[in-house]
Parts: sequence; C-alpha cells; structure tokens
Amino acid sequence: MNQSPHMSLANAIADSVTKHDSGSDKSTGANRAARVSIGKVVCVGRNYAAHARELDNEVPSSPLLFMKPASSVVTIRHDIIRPDPVVYGDTHYEAELCIQLSADLSAATAEQAQQAIGGVTLGLDLTLRDLQSQLKDKGQPWERAKCFDGACVLADWVDLQAFGNFSHVQYQLYINNELKQDGDSALMLFPVYELLAEISQAFSLQAGDVIMTGTPSGVGVLQAGDELKLVLGAHEWQSRVQ
Repeated sequence: MNQSPHMSLANAIADSVTKHDSGSDKSTGANRAARVSIGKVVCVGRNYAAHARELDNEVPSSPLLFMKPASSVVTIRHDIIRPDPVVYGDTHYEAELCIQLSADLSAATAEQAQQAIGGVTLGLDLTLRDLQSQLKDKGQPWERAKCFDGACVLADWVDLQAFGNFSHVQYQLYINNELKQDGDSALMLFPVYELLAEISQAFSLQAGDVIMTGTPSGVGVLQAGDELKLVLGAHEWQSRVQ
C-alpha cells in the first residue's frame, strides 16, 4: 500500500529522527526525548526587518504570532507537494530556524526558556500568498493560507550544543543551486530566548511544541521541479517540489 505524501505526524517525526540518528551526526538521548510528537507549531511573523519591508509590511514592535496545526507537518525527506496552483495560486517558501521544546513553558524568563530547548533544525513555512493577501485585505485570519497539509516542512532535529546561545546562527536556502535566503539569527528583531519567553507570556508552551522563529528576506514562489537545499552549519537537507 502506497503511503500518502502527507504522512501522519507520528510517522514524519519518527522517520526524521530515526534516519538522522543512523548517520554519523548523532543526537543525544536527552535531545531525542521531546521529539516523539508535536502539539502545535507556533510561527513568528516579521522577525527580520528586511523581510517585513520586502512584503511592504510594518515592522512590528512585539512578536507577531500565529499557529500551524500538527497536521500540517511533513518531513523534508519527502517531495514537497504544493496545493494546486490553478485553484490556490502561488505557494511561497519561507525558510526558518526552528526550535523544539523539551519542557513546558508558562510565563517564563529568558533563562528558563534557554533550559527548555530540546532541539533545533530548519523548516519551511509554506504560504499560499495570493490567498493570504485576499484574506488580509478582508481583515480575515490567515489559516487557510498557512495551515494546509504539508504547510510546515521540517528537517531532522539536530543537537543544539553546536549553536551556542543562538545569537549568531547562520542558515541558507538554495533553490536549483542558487542562494535564495541567507539567514542569521543576529538579525532577528526578537532573539531566540527572549522570543520564547515572550510567547510563553501570551500562552503556555508544551514539551514537543515547535517554534518557527521567522524568515529572512528572499521569499518567493515554488515551482514544480525546483530542487531545494537547506543548510544549517554542517547539516544539509535536500528536497524536490512536485
């Protein structure tokens, strides 16, 4: 029996962790503990000023938050499936540094947030941009443009120890061997620890939750046949767009 491209969440996460751990770059048992399931994906909009400006959006004075359901999560190890562009319009890519929690956070301090981080990876926040613009013009929520099956593409979780205090984490997205996005956490408007603490003031975070920390400038349209490569330090992942 053929498996659906939008595999179940449990299979997606288990597949990602298992295959990553079988390689030479192994995660620690402590870091693996939180990766069994995802409760919710919390996304941060406009955390890079250049990205806000490229979409002609106001630069926020506090984190702009929205969510994706766990059902939107797929692994980058499978081809990326876009919603039918004839029906839904363009699908945009947004590469982001992603954090997974290994402990609950509620009204936390930045120090407590630091201790709750269980893993790090890269992800793609896929967006139906035409639909999102229509919804924004009507003053309506974005869920239809941000929460479809496959809208959250996650790479393998890796050991966070290599990234220090997350103050200068660099990452890249290449499409067809051309650099499209070049991210650096040093340019975030809201740094990682402070960002997690701020989110926990708005609503509680739980072990297993994923935070997509925002995308740098360079977002654009995915086309059928595009070859994608995400780079996070020594880690690389590749995928193809159907």
